[in-house]
Amino acid sequence: MYELLYQKIGEIISITTEEFDFCKTLFLPKKLRKRQYLLQDGDICKYTAFVEKGILRTYSVDEKGNEHILQFSPEGWWLSDLYSFLTHEPSLFNIEALEDCELLLITKPSWDLLLEKIPVFERYFRILIQNNLIVTQRRLMGTLSETAEQKYLKLIETYPGCLQRVPQHMLASYLGITPETLSRVRSQIAARK
Repeated sequence: MYELLYQKIGEIISITTEEFDFCKTLFLPKKLRKRQYLLQDGDICKYTAFVEKGILRTYSVDEKGNEHILQFSPEGWWLSDLYSFLTHEPSLFNIEALEDCELLLITKPSWDLLLEKIPVFERYFRILIQNNLIVTQRRLMGTLSETAEQKYLKLIETYPGCLQRVPQHMLASYLGITPETLSRVRSQIAARK
């Protein structure tokens, strides 16, 4: 454990072995079984999580009981309800394991300590948050203006290798389309190949 975290950190910033050893002391390893929740709507998000193994989904449920999937988080991704994590306000989201997962969790006090003791992590998390904002804005524009096929092609680009790991109805929910429309789009793309 921690190898993937070290690799992902190293893709953005340089840290010493000693700094990473300190970093590791701030994380709590956690295993989740398939369908187990890391966070539920109405709870306060106590952790930011790094996915070492498995895939999770972040979603909300509207008044009619419809699920709206915000993101999938496979290996090497960070996930949290950042608003709840930073403000201690109740979360609007559920975070559920779609497979058995191995996570590294960090609490807000430990996160603050990491940023204080190893200031280059300020840059690391700033870049992650910037990238997340850009992806979120582009996804929002795509939801408003792209066709179902364009959305599906971007899904393939964003989550390579995850399509076989996520049920079709969840992929459709993420795209904001019906499962029938997703099936039709996939057939049309396959027919052109």
